Order: sequence, then C-alpha cells, then structure tokens
Amino acid sequence: MVREDGKRNFALRDQSGDETSVFSGNTPRQAALKAARRLEPAQGEENAEKTELRLREKGTDKVHIYDGWAWNEQAPDDKPDWMPDEITEANVSKKRIEHLEE
Repeated sequence: MVREDGKRNFALRDQSGDETSVFSGNTPRQAALKAARRLEPAQGEENAEKTELRLREKGTDKVHIYDGWAWNEQAPDDKPDWMPDEITEANVSKKRIEHLEE
C-alpha cells in the first residue's frame, strides 16, 4: 500500500515467516538498502558476506528477495562534524519476487 507521501512499507521476514522490522521507501530496493545497513559490516566490500533479505510489501502478497551485504568504509573528507570517521555502506542485488499463498 502506498502512503500519502508516496512511500511503501516493507516488512523484513525471517526464514520462518516472522516479520521482525518494517522499512519504508519509494521502491523495494530502497527499503532493502536500509535493511542491509543493519547487517554486521565487514572490513571492505570484498570481504562482506551476502545475506538473503526477504521483504514483504505491506498490503500485498509480494515478497521481494535480495542478497544484501554491508561493509565499513572511511567517511569522505568533506563529511559534516557529527559524522563518525568510519561509516557503514551497503549494497543489494535483487534475486526474485515470490507471492505468498497464505
């Protein structure tokens, strides 16, 4: 379901079907990136381990499935004062969409 501001809500599902968190975004990928940033970060993207993320779009039977990974990286030189020296970056790759039969 689309909210008034155009964003949609996506519930993060584990393998048993329990929904643990909700992420919002204009697209499923945007919500998946937010979820991926919560993964345990590796030191560098090449060392990051891929984890399957299953996001159910609220109000539908669609489950968007992504591989997500996160890593720590040095903050840019022009960072604001409040930003730490090391930040967490993330990326996702879409695998498929499944439909629930519940």
